[in-house]
Parts: sequence; structure tokens; C-alpha cells
Amino acid sequence: MTGPEAARGESPVLRESIGGDLAAIQAIYGHHVLNGFGSFELAAPDFEEIASRRDMVIGLGLPYVVAEWRGRVAGFAYAGPFRPRPAYRYTVEDSIYVAPDATGCGLGSALLAALIARCETLDYRQMVAVIGGGEARNAGSVRLHARHGFRMAGQFEGIGYKSGSWVDSIIMQRALGPGAMEAPGPRV
Repeated sequence: MTGPEAARGESPVLRESIGGDLAAIQAIYGHHVLNGFGSFELAAPDFEEIASRRDMVIGLGLPYVVAEWRGRVAGFAYAGPFRPRPAYRYTVEDSIYVAPDATGCGLGSALLAALIARCETLDYRQMVAVIGGGEARNAGSVRLHARHGFRMAGQFEGIGYKSGSWVDSIIMQRALGPGAMEAPGPRV
């Protein structure tokens, strides 16, 4: 047996991203920019831009996790600020990307679980997923988030134009820790 069926049960090694991961991150993300709807970018960012974005996330004290699988970085995930206004400071938005030859092998699920756990220890209270392509073009991401406790919060119809067509985005959300049931600790 080969492919995703044979790979099930092989656990990835999850760890915080380091500078040496940037080439793999750039390649994985570039593939999704050019071949899918999970990102609304039209051109793959260069190495310096990927490094700058990663440094920004890490500089904010937010998690940026990679999955090593079969001897290489085969996926990554990070949490970024949901919006810049201060009232949103307890809410993060997740981003998860897996190498095309490693999809369906559980890496996305492992990455999302790790991201959720790390954000909960940092006292974030809500996590939002903005899933480009909607259910029609990104059903796997919708199912992944639902398995991890995200619920449908809304949908933007025809919000982006990519690859010659109008593209929807789905918004999913889940509480982290006590969520909105109690006041958060201080955060500047």
C-alpha cells in the first residue's frame, strides 16, 4: 500500500519553526498560492517575504509550528492576530498548509491540535479560520476544522477573484479555554 493509506499512523514530529524551515515553508505555501484557493494571494511570496511574515508572528509571541514527516518539513501552521483593533486582542486566526504529497495523512490535524493547545496556554479565547474557496473548493479544510470543534460562523460569497472565477470564504470559529464564559487576564 502506498500514498495516504500507508502513511496513516505515522506520527509527525511537531516543533516550533526555525530559520532553517523557511525554504520548505515557502515551497509549501507557494504551491497552495498557485494551485488552490486556501490563500487569496495571486503570486507566491519570495523567501524574504516569508521570513518577514514568520518573524512578525514569532515577534508577537504567537506560535509558528512545523510538522516534520518522513525526514522533512511537510507542513506548517501559525496563529496570527485576527484584526488589529485592541478589542480583538484575545482572538487569533489560524493558518495551516500541508505539502501536496502529504495531504490526507493527518498532518493538518496534528498541526491544528498543536496550534490550539499553544494558543490556549497563552490565554487566547477565540480562534477563527477564514477558509478560502468555501466548501466547494476547500471541503477538506472545513472538515478538519469541524473535527477540532470549530463551528460555522458565516460565509462571504464571491469575496475574492482568483483563477478566473469569484471565490467564497467560509468563517469558522471555536472557543479556546473558557472562551467568552469569563473575563480574560490582562493583555496590553
